[in-house]
Amino acid sequence: MHCELFSTGRCRSCQWLDRPYPQQLADKQAAITQLLSFQPVGEWLAPVGCVTQAFRNKAKMVVGGSVERPILGITSAAGQPLDLCRCPLYPSSFVPVFHLLKSFIGRAGLTPYDVARRRGELKFLLLTASDFDGGMMLRFVLRSSTKLAQLRAALPWLQSQLPLLKVISANIQPVHMAILEGETEIILTEQTALEERLNDVPLFIRPRGFFQTNPAIAARLYAAARQWVGMLHIDSLWDLFCGVGGFGLHCASADTRLTGIEISPEAIASARQSAQQLGLRHVTFAALDSTQFARQGADLPDLVLVNPPRRGIGQELCNYLNQMAPPYILYSSCQGESLAKDLQALSGYDILKAQLFDMFPHTAHYETLVLLKRAASVAPFETQCTVLHQPHQ
Repeated sequence: MHCELFSTGRCRSCQWLDRPYPQQLADKQAAITQLLSFQPVGEWLAPVGCVTQAFRNKAKMVVGGSVERPILGITSAAGQPLDLCRCPLYPSSFVPVFHLLKSFIGRAGLTPYDVARRRGELKFLLLTASDFDGGMMLRFVLRSSTKLAQLRAALPWLQSQLPLLKVISANIQPVHMAILEGETEIILTEQTALEERLNDVPLFIRPRGFFQTNPAIAARLYAAARQWVGMLHIDSLWDLFCGVGGFGLHCASADTRLTGIEISPEAIASARQSAQQLGLRHVTFAALDSTQFARQGADLPDLVLVNPPRRGIGQELCNYLNQMAPPYILYSSCQGESLAKDLQALSGYDILKAQLFDMFPHTAHYETLVLLKRAASVAPFETQCTVLHQPHQ
């Protein structure tokens, strides 16, 4: 992939762009193999590669410049705005949208936020597209609600120019720090969620709900999870850190008892909508902390599926899983170091298989899917209690 900004040294977000893509993939595989070398891996499946451009479904654009000449992109190391509207990571459909948004910023009088002077209102534009129907979601991140009335008044023009904008919202982020969004989200359209479909599973993207930025590789990842779990013939599973439910909804059959847990209410609303559309009857999704839920002592499932943020699942949840010892754990990780740390803490499990999925070409980041099986020498906590409390003969 050629990028003029990279070749001229103005943007280094794609820090591995000067490596041939086969070398990138080999280097990532070598990195995760080394990280997991503390324990035998039953089977390493071939890494899943990606197209090298136009794979992102989401753009997070810092807004700089002036209201008459806004610049959408990033802030350079020197503190200057850098235009990324033609970044080759984005699909070509984003280019005309960015062009119209620059005109809209002037029409609506949304003054770009000046970090140094702490003045202005518009901080970020967040654009997401659906491969399912081409629909788009646009979020305006504002410093305050001061310009909200002007934004509302100008929206009909924007919607007439871009009918594919299905969901539009304003997020209020008043803090003078490099924080992408605030707690307040104001939906400005009748439609509140963008529909996506991966492997014929309907998934819904809401403004503050997490969704993978590479849908093609996300589909491959979910399909692999479905295949691996399908070979285990399980009856019940927990999907912890479930997001919009992508993993659990792929892995659950009509008779599977599925419990999905995620801290974000917006993501849980999406997961419930998907489950209803799929007609799944034995499904519960709840907006809770995953670790706290697990420690409540609910009926232990056949399989615990975890898809945590970069920090991993942490020592507390690892300790719980070691103690309760469910038969299987399926772990999807976006950070190899935290995955290795957690797997070392899950000392009662063997690694049956592992596979790398390259969500993020031209960077050192990748996703790893790992299937764990309870070691033969480890008994579940309920069995341990039964043995400990047997009456003397």
